[in-house]
Amino acid sequence: MSISTVRKRIIIAVTGATGAPLAVSLLENLRRLDVESHLIMSKWGAATLKYELDPPHNTPSYLQSLAHTTYAPRDVSASISSGSFRTDGMIVVPCSMKTLAGIRMGYDDDLITRAASVTLKERRRLVLVARETPLSSIHLENMLRLTHAGAVLFPPVMAFYTRPKNIQEMVEQTG
Repeated sequence: MSISTVRKRIIIAVTGATGAPLAVSLLENLRRLDVESHLIMSKWGAATLKYELDPPHNTPSYLQSLAHTTYAPRDVSASISSGSFRTDGMIVVPCSMKTLAGIRMGYDDDLITRAASVTLKERRRLVLVARETPLSSIHLENMLRLTHAGAVLFPPVMAFYTRPKNIQEMVEQTG
């Protein structure tokens, strides 16, 4: 009897919140681990790259080169917008409060929020790397409702007890 391994399949969404280095680190690690990645990048997620990363890592094409498949953020007819497209979950990194609110309300006006809604309704793992500070009571309420719906909120809080020597080491704690 042969034992076959099934490759993991993850949807990665990148929004316009600060934290682009986290998205790059995650996609690089998924590629190294041979995880099939499906990337959606919002317009503002793409714009943020140039402010937070150095060349050549600061372009949408670099981020797209790390993924197995990429999708236009407005293409709600993409395969990942259906529950019949099997995945092991979805990670939104970084996750803006606008996107988080849209997911919470079921406001599926783009592929990121639609794929997240499908992930929740299919009871698959949805991880939201929420980036905002300070948090308002509205943000906290949205986060609470999403955790009740099954999402995992994963704010990128750095652990200083590991004594990171530079920003990259802090990014690698999360990504």
